[in-house]
Amino acid sequence: MAKFQSTKLFDGFSCVFRQWRAEDTHCKYLHGYAISFRIWFEGELDERNWIWDFGGMKRAQGKIDGLNPKAWMGYMFDHTTIIAEDDPYLEHFKKMHIDEIIQLRIIPAVGAEQFAKYIFNKVNEFVLAETKNRVRVAKVEVYENERNSASYEESVETLVIPKVQPPVWVSSNT
Repeated sequence: MAKFQSTKLFDGFSCVFRQWRAEDTHCKYLHGYAISFRIWFEGELDERNWIWDFGGMKRAQGKIDGLNPKAWMGYMFDHTTIIAEDDPYLEHFKKMHIDEIIQLRIIPAVGAEQFAKYIFNKVNEFVLAETKNRVRVAKVEVYENERNSASYEESVETLVIPKVQPPVWVSSNT
């Protein structure tokens, strides 16, 4: 079966992180990159013959964590310190955030591979909702620099499409 794909590169994000589990390498220390990421969109063409409107992240109706997708990307990855939720020094980073030394973002795990998975999950949920399941994210590749990248993708067979649940009404006559 034929399929259409398009890609969009998001770049210009400067962030710092550390891989605390990499005890035998210098990656255990805080280090930063000017990261970028490419997102592959896959699906049916719309009435304009587009898979995804490349400016759609700015004009979107939907949100990611309460922000439009472009703003969410900046919030997460631009001039931020990203720390794994299980980092043993997390409380130190929280204190630096409170003291306005860093802009802390806490996610399940860090590193290019984990950033790719995190972005995939967040953006895919948004794209599916925004396009009424016409388009999905097929792949996300995160670049630490021009030589190092990691990607995450899910096959259509394993992709979980979120189902919109009807609201639960609570009667006041209980």
